[in-house]
Amino acid sequence: MLLVGIVRRPHGTAGEVSVEPATDFPERFAAGARFLWRREEVERAVSVVTARPHGARILIRFEGVEGVAAARSLAGGELWIPEEDAIPPPEDFYYGHEVEGWRCEDRAGRVLGRAQRLTQTPGGAMLFVDTGGAEPVPVPFVRPIVVSVERAEKRIVLDPPAGLMEL
Repeated sequence: MLLVGIVRRPHGTAGEVSVEPATDFPERFAAGARFLWRREEVERAVSVVTARPHGARILIRFEGVEGVAAARSLAGGELWIPEEDAIPPPEDFYYGHEVEGWRCEDRAGRVLGRAQRLTQTPGGAMLFVDTGGAEPVPVPFVRPIVVSVERAEKRIVLDPPAGLMEL
């Protein structure tokens, strides 16, 4: 399952909720879209009736959610989709969950470690490489540091600056 949004709070009195997207594809929140809403051990299927942008968030009204009390009951929950429903990535785009466990090596083919995660930070995309040390090494996911990403081989070739992998 893939996390695509977090329900933050009710908006207004008609049952809308403010959702923080956790996806690079906010168009997935269109009317008719279905999600698994989850908070701790509680789960339920939800279906989008309306969605509209609101700053960095999206205001969504779900089927069967009428009024502020019903909307408030969704606050703090997460919206999930099955992995097979992920939007196919454009060329040179990689999902964070997709690269987990991929082999990271240098230009000479020497193994540097395994990709632990790929996340967005205020400074841009960051690849965390498990080198076997106490903490994963953060590597900016930018060219020229990232030489190539090979999906079929599940391999990321890096050309890190001197000393980066020893952090």
